[in-house]
Amino acid sequence: MKIVNVVGARPNFMKMAPLIEAMRAYPFICPLLVHTGQHYDANMSKDFFEDLGLPMPDVSLEVGSGSHAEQTARIMVEFEKVLLRERPDLTLVVGDVNSTIACALTSVKLGIPVAHVEAGLRSYDRTMPEEVNRVLTDAISDFLFTTERGAEVNLRREGISEDRIFFVGNVMIDSLLKHTRQAESSTVLEDLNLAPRGYALMTLHRPSNVDDRSSLERVLLAIASIQVRLPVVWPVHPRTRAKLAECGLGERQGPPAKGNLGLRMVEPQGYLNFLRLMENARLVLTDSGGIQEETTVLGVPCLTMRENTERPVTLEVGPNVLVGTDTGTIVREAMRVLDGQARPGTRPELWDGKAASRIVDILVARLGN
Repeated sequence: MKIVNVVGARPNFMKMAPLIEAMRAYPFICPLLVHTGQHYDANMSKDFFEDLGLPMPDVSLEVGSGSHAEQTARIMVEFEKVLLRERPDLTLVVGDVNSTIACALTSVKLGIPVAHVEAGLRSYDRTMPEEVNRVLTDAISDFLFTTERGAEVNLRREGISEDRIFFVGNVMIDSLLKHTRQAESSTVLEDLNLAPRGYALMTLHRPSNVDDRSSLERVLLAIASIQVRLPVVWPVHPRTRAKLAECGLGERQGPPAKGNLGLRMVEPQGYLNFLRLMENARLVLTDSGGIQEETTVLGVPCLTMRENTERPVTLEVGPNVLVGTDTGTIVREAMRVLDGQARPGTRPELWDGKAASRIVDILVARLGN
C-alpha cells in the first residue's frame, strides 16, 4: 500500500511525524513523504524534521512563497508529476494550509483517494484563507479524521456522509506527549536567562494581525503593559519581522526602560526549544491554532488574539480565552492570569497520544484488501 504524505508548513510536521511512525508498524505500507516547500526557512523546516525524528522527504517540491494563487498553482503542477510517477493508493494531507487543498484537489482529479487529518474544524470566517482550505478539502476527501466531537457536527451539517467521518483524536498531541520529556534537555531557558513561570511567550503570524498595522500596533501596546510585569519572549516569524520593519515598528525591540522587563524578540525556535518555552511559560499569547491545542494539554493559560477559533474545544475545556486584538481586553485578561485567576482546564477526549495509530488502523482496514 503506497501512501503519499504531504507536508508544507511547520504545523504539518508535528502532525505527520506520528503518522509516519504508525505506518512503519505495517510492513506492507510504503509511506512516501512529500515536502512542498511552502515553508522553507531552516528553522521552520529542517530543524523540525530533526527534532521530530521525521525522515528526510522523498520528494521536495521547493515551491517557495508567493500569493495564495501562485503558491497553490505551483504546488498542483509539481505534485501532479509526483502522483503520475508514483501512482499511490492514497494521498494523506493534514491541517489547512495551501499545500493541503492543492494536493487534495490534484489527487482527486486523478482518481486517487484522499485522507484529511484534522477535518471538520470551522471558524465560520471565510476571510481566513485557512477556512476556505478546510471547507474545500473536507468536501472532496474520502476519509475525514476529526480531533473533537464538534467537528463531526460541522461535517454532517455540510452534507458529509457519516461513513466518511472518523473521530480519532489529535495527532498534534501525539507529538507533544512523545517529546515532552525530550524537551527537558533543551537549554533554551538558560540561553535566554529565563526562569520557569517567570515569562510570557508570544507568537504572531496571521495576516489579519501582522499585515494590518492598526491590529499590530494594538497588540504591541498591550505587550508594552504586560512586559512591565514579566518578560515577553517573542520568536518572530519571518513574515512578521519583515512587516515590523516595513511599518517602522522594529524599534520596539530596543532595550527596556527602567523598571520594564522588556520584550525579547528572538529567532524562530526548533520544536523542542519551543515546546520547553511553552510548557514553562506563565502565559502564552498567540494567534496560532495549534498552540491553542498544545497549551490546553500542557495546562498553560493561553490568550488567543483572534475574534474566533476553529478549535472550540480549547475554550470549552481548556485554559484558552479569546481576546481579539483590543489592547484593553488583552491586558485585562493577561493581568487576571498573572494575578492567579487563570481558567482551569482539562484534556479533551481522545487527546491521549494514540490518534495516529487509530488513523492508520482505519486506513488499513478500509484499504488493506
